[in-house]
Amino acid sequence: MDNETYLQFDALQALAHRTDAVTKDCACAAPELDEWTSVPVSFPEQQLRVIGTLVRDAYTEATYEEYHPQGTTLWSADAPIAPLYFPYNRCTVSECEVCERAYLRYVEGGGYFVDSRIRRLRASVLRDAPLSI
Repeated sequence: MDNETYLQFDALQALAHRTDAVTKDCACAAPELDEWTSVPVSFPEQQLRVIGTLVRDAYTEATYEEYHPQGTTLWSADAPIAPLYFPYNRCTVSECEVCERAYLRYVEGGGYFVDSRIRRLRASVLRDAPLSI
């Protein structure tokens, strides 16, 4: 994690706009990836490469506060992507080496499970929301 580049909001926004403009067919382009989902077994993970992180400081506990001003939930396709809030503040940003779409990824861990999750980066839901806690 220490050698991953922290992506500022403007860089993330540029990646989101680039992702939105991709029209190329690709094995990574499943429509259900517009919201958080467990990485599908059929997803071509070998096509992704990490290009940065949204983790500001690996040694400081980030907030678990979520950002849902319109009443969405973590699982909503229209839920805002707010980089300072959970789970985005624990994400790596990867891009597909075939089509250049960008994805957010994090690992959810619980008492008896670990779940690798993924969401496509989209400009329409990206928010530069200040941390309010």
